[in-house]
Amino acid sequence: MYEVTQNLADRAYRYIKQEMQQGSLVPGSQLVNRKLAAEIGVSVIPVREAIHRLVSEGLVEHVPGAGAFVRNPNREDLEELYMLRDALESCAAAEASRYITPHQLDDLDAMLDEFAEIRDLIRERSDGHATPAQFHRWLDLEEAFHETVIDASRNRLIAKVIREHRAVSTVFESQRNSSKILTIDLAEKTCDSKKELLQALRDGNGPLAREVMSAQIQRGCRDVLAFLRQERRS
Repeated sequence: MYEVTQNLADRAYRYIKQEMQQGSLVPGSQLVNRKLAAEIGVSVIPVREAIHRLVSEGLVEHVPGAGAFVRNPNREDLEELYMLRDALESCAAAEASRYITPHQLDDLDAMLDEFAEIRDLIRERSDGHATPAQFHRWLDLEEAFHETVIDASRNRLIAKVIREHRAVSTVFESQRNSSKILTIDLAEKTCDSKKELLQALRDGNGPLAREVMSAQIQRGCRDVLAFLRQERRS
């Protein structure tokens, strides 16, 4: 009986974690036992055990009297995730320069066109930053761009570590309510950097791809943390 319950708890754990990794359960989302149990097809007991496990891993926060919520990353969490991304994604970019397919290059090229379209729309705005809708689309493109490079590396271990820690999705989801961070200056720098990275991947230039990806991530870390500091002061 214990083994059956444990298997169901593992099933519930994998389901909830996958929903978090795919962005269906974003930071701040409440985990409702009965709703999750109905979705998974189990009783509430395995769901409760799965949530306890996620709490112990630091992915979920239990608030007394309120329930369990997908944890909102704090400054230290974000710094650690950016460090992880810098180490792994720069390596992934170098590997991708060897293995990326024409189809993946075309996908990145199409994303770059969309980045440029949003940049041009921001340039037309009098306030100098993105609208919430523009910003949400920008973040979707950011996540898709980085995921494509990771997939192109063909390194399953790098992909596994990044996705298990939700390193890409958590960083971008944490910014969803901060559309003012995307200024025309940041949009132009990002487009230029991604264009340079795409060219390095096309040329098979691994050292340059690694360098450009690392610089992108480090700049992102500085910009996001500086913006969040300013937001807390205001």
